[in-house]
Amino acid sequence: MEATLAPTLATAIPAEASHPGRLRGARPRAAFQMSLSERLLVARLVRRDEEAFNEVVHQYGDRVFNLVLRMVGSRAEAEDIAQEVFVTVFKSIDSFRSEAKLSTWLLRIAANHAKNRIKYLARRREQSNEQRGSDSADLADEGKAPAQSHIHGPDVLLEAAETENIMQQAIATLEEDQRLLVVLRDVEELSYEEIVEITGLPEGTVKSRLHRARMTLKQLLEDKFK
Repeated sequence: MEATLAPTLATAIPAEASHPGRLRGARPRAAFQMSLSERLLVARLVRRDEEAFNEVVHQYGDRVFNLVLRMVGSRAEAEDIAQEVFVTVFKSIDSFRSEAKLSTWLLRIAANHAKNRIKYLARRREQSNEQRGSDSADLADEGKAPAQSHIHGPDVLLEAAETENIMQQAIATLEEDQRLLVVLRDVEELSYEEIVEITGLPEGTVKSRLHRARMTLKQLLEDKFK
């Protein structure tokens, strides 16, 4: 499973984030309607259809893994969390109210599991009093993912890997909530409506926090690439 970052983040702040004041007067969102295929899939999940569960894992496994990998940094932790996410999905599918995409609901569960694991790992580090250098650097080193799978040539591949490593380190320095927004918007490339559903934050708050996170990343990357 590979996580890929939207390329525009490394070079510039998108225009939509440059003017948070434009958020006012945004049009209300239309009521969401699930597709027929998704409704049928959910119905099968509610009946505890094991084959339906396998379909969900196959369809959404990579997205869930990529999200939690970017959040916690460690592949081992991400694999463990991803398994927990799908167990939670299977156990709590009755609580799904079809007011958003199934994928959005899944990613909300994944985000919550990742945030809980981050808190747990932080407490464990404090209790053990282990000094392993910069936490953000440790997370980035464990969780770096290949950049573009279609890149050819050792020189280009090395450069891409180094860039990806630098980007992961920068993301790891962000506060937990800002990190989640960057991952959802700039890695997963979700719409603001989907991010609102996942985080429970107002759209204006999402955009303003994302703007601050991008500015922080932009400064870090500019300093690094000087």
